[in-house]
Amino acid sequence: MSAQPLIKVVAICGSLRKASSNRGLLRSAIELSESIDGITIEYVDVSPLPMLNTDLEVDGKYPPVIEEFRQKILQSDCFLFASPEYNYSITAPLKNAIDWASRPPNVWADKAAAVVSAGGGFGGGRSQYHLRQIGVFLDLHFINKPEFVLNAFQPPAKFDSDGNLIDPQSKERLKGVLLSLRDFTLRLQKGK
Repeated sequence: MSAQPLIKVVAICGSLRKASSNRGLLRSAIELSESIDGITIEYVDVSPLPMLNTDLEVDGKYPPVIEEFRQKILQSDCFLFASPEYNYSITAPLKNAIDWASRPPNVWADKAAAVVSAGGGFGGGRSQYHLRQIGVFLDLHFINKPEFVLNAFQPPAKFDSDGNLIDPQSKERLKGVLLSLRDFTLRLQKGK
């Protein structure tokens, strides 16, 4: 029996807050990935990225912090986004990161992605729809199922005071997303 190929996932959070429930989803995904064959997740912090300003591109080169970020995106096999919903959309830090990595050449292209979110009401679902729409232009291929939106404020408690996911059912749902992302990534890679 051959070993499962190792899929490199880059995890990106649209929230910069340390106790963010969306960052908690990514921390939990990283923990869960240790029990899943063929997947490894690296959290990439977008907070050091300057706001997009093409004046920072000099002679076709990007500032070092941007180039380092772009290389992590380029070298990954797929992406796991945790996207809170701000004003029915994605956050400014997430949009900024997307924009920097889409500058020529677009390093997002032709890769798989999944999105999870936690928040009030609809659990960040509208941000997911907007992110998927952006992904069309970027040539990102989002998994369709399972969807993961979580009302973080509805009892019983889903997160502790540090933003860590503590709900066992939500962890199982999140594991399902990771399995689907791994399998979809492998299917896309076989088609190349």
